[in-house]
Amino acid sequence: MGAIVVQHLGKAYKQYPARWSRLAEWLLPFMGPRHSLKWILQDISFHVAPGEAVGLIGINGAGKSTLLKLITGTTQPTTGGVHIEGKVAALLELGMGFHPDFTGRQNVYMAGQLLGMTVDEITALMPDIEAFAEIGDYMDQPVRVYSSGMQMRVAFSVATARRPDVLIVDEALSVGDTYFQHKSFDRIRRFRNQGTTLLIVSHDKQAIQSVCDRAILLDGGRLARSGNPEEIMDYYNALIAERENQNVQQSVHDSGKVQTISGTGEARVADIALFDESGARAEVVDVGSHCILQVKVRVHAPIPRMVLGYMIKDRLGQPMYGTNTHLKELPLDNMAPGEEVTYRFSFPMNLGPGTYSVATAIVSTDTHLVNNYEWRDLALVFTVMNMRRPHFEGSAWLDPHIEIQRP
Repeated sequence: MGAIVVQHLGKAYKQYPARWSRLAEWLLPFMGPRHSLKWILQDISFHVAPGEAVGLIGINGAGKSTLLKLITGTTQPTTGGVHIEGKVAALLELGMGFHPDFTGRQNVYMAGQLLGMTVDEITALMPDIEAFAEIGDYMDQPVRVYSSGMQMRVAFSVATARRPDVLIVDEALSVGDTYFQHKSFDRIRRFRNQGTTLLIVSHDKQAIQSVCDRAILLDGGRLARSGNPEEIMDYYNALIAERENQNVQQSVHDSGKVQTISGTGEARVADIALFDESGARAEVVDVGSHCILQVKVRVHAPIPRMVLGYMIKDRLGQPMYGTNTHLKELPLDNMAPGEEVTYRFSFPMNLGPGTYSVATAIVSTDTHLVNNYEWRDLALVFTVMNMRRPHFEGSAWLDPHIEIQRP
């Protein structure tokens, strides 16, 4: 089993004020350095244990790709070091190392040897690689005629032809079609179950939360936060909103979960509750029963246009259902300080048994990135139990009417 240990890792590039400064520094070393250092990463330390899956997230330019290159050894660090145990397979830049004039098959042989496989091993694995990539006759066509999705199919297929001890995947998977993304993540999950250590970069919240045990957030070339994937993804989303001069707060609930609240505070959720069929506040509701989600919003500043949205998530933080009053064409205009609005969302609780949470957003359109008055995660937690329905599996109550015909 593999492991990754990163200690005080840093990467800086030299910046010269003029085109001849580099030459002058080389010819006249006694005159001192003529460059300044541009730090891309500084003092990054973390440990990925054997069999653990860790997601790496951050905005563009945070240093994610540079960090992966340092970990895989394609770039040398300025400070610190990396230690990896076991065989490593890495899928970084799309089609990295592929020669455009060679065929897909020829590139498979080259890429496979770079991964440490022999020609005989690649030949034995070639039928499986072709079957997984599913590009047909294109395997014997030059890579220059491939689409980006086809390159990704071949690159992923050869990188995962053998189960590695450590699998490192950059955002190349986001290029492929939905079918192949599902297929790829199924293989990644299978490797995980077999003990592969995983480090994955993705902006896909569902991918991070469904695959990873832990998430690491990079911001400005530094390790900003590490923890539960749901907590880190919520903080990451709030951090994006913070770029618009909004506040981010996190607090720990009695359950141990971390609640994230961000926004300008010009409007806030004053109260939120779930009501059952009898009209009583409820923390536990029955599968398929009629429910009302009631949200009271208090306005603290003039707001030209106000929209309330909510998202129901499962215990892993994956979205089950979400909507808002913008999508329903029910926004409120010209809100004044001191006003209080009560929203009631009525629906059947067609969710499977389990624990769920509700996140709320008070915005001006359909996204918290424009005017985020308040975004509140874990605003409400409730449990769904199956009290009256036949047993079923899954996260949704989709009870069918069944017709059977026999000849």
